[in-house]
Amino acid sequence: MKIWTSEHTFNHPWETVAQAAWRKYPNPMNPAVIGTDVIDRKVVEGVLVTHRLVSSKWGFPRWVQSLIGPANICYASEHSIVDPKTRSMTLKTRNLTFGKYVAVDEMVHYEPHPDDKGKTLLRQEAVVTVEGVPLSNYMEDLLTNTIMSNAGKGRLAIEWVIGKINTEVKEFKCTAARSTDEILSQTKRSIGGITTSARKSMDEISLAAKKSLSDLSSKDMPEI
Repeated sequence: MKIWTSEHTFNHPWETVAQAAWRKYPNPMNPAVIGTDVIDRKVVEGVLVTHRLVSSKWGFPRWVQSLIGPANICYASEHSIVDPKTRSMTLKTRNLTFGKYVAVDEMVHYEPHPDDKGKTLLRQEAVVTVEGVPLSNYMEDLLTNTIMSNAGKGRLAIEWVIGKINTEVKEFKCTAARSTDEILSQTKRSIGGITTSARKSMDEISLAAKKSLSDLSSKDMPEI
């Protein structure tokens, strides 16, 4: 059995990192993960509980496949809990494919950094166990090194998604600003048209009144 742990600090608030974690796949940094499917999702007392099926390509060497069997796509079961009140997000994943010989239990936890609430602390842990096949210790080392490499790619993927989110927010603000300007411009034009029309009507009323007074003045007044 091999145990691997790691910590990393993101220079972003927890809400931003948690949102990016949900949108992590697909990404160009982790091409091995090809899909995630929601099996079940519910809210329990304000806590989001989700079960997903994760599809990926492990890319085992041929000699490993000869020991545990071939598989083009491998599946894993992921259970996650997100608590917005405590600002905590935990994901636990275990492989389903090759489960007879290999057990990979991974845990990922996001929380505000204890020294800076504007940052997010990521804690990761993986427990790898290979049993019932030759070279099990070597295979455990191989899987642990792969997990370590993927963890670094995963952190880069989070930053990549955060960059996408920031770009989307900027574009939304620009679109909203343009829409607001267009509405104000249309409103001004409408008000201007109403004002012009009202002024024209008043002028016409004034001319009609003057004409009526002029007609009365031009007529002879009756003698008493």
